[in-house]
Amino acid sequence: MEKLTMTVKEMGMYLGISTGKAYELVKSAGFPVIRIGRKVLVSKEGLVRWVERETGNHKSSEDLKEVGA
Repeated sequence: MEKLTMTVKEMGMYLGISTGKAYELVKSAGFPVIRIGRKVLVSKEGLVRWVERETGNHKSSEDLKEVGA
């Protein structure tokens, strides 16, 4: 079974940003996070849609597989 989420650190690596900036980003309104207690996870599908909306680029779920997320 494929993971539907990634950690904030994994998301930062995927986007090419620091872990600190990644944590800043997940605090943004409308960012696709899932909070379970203190744990913060990022929805892969939601991240793809967020990137498309913010940049106009079209990333696919296949692109996420390339980074091992």
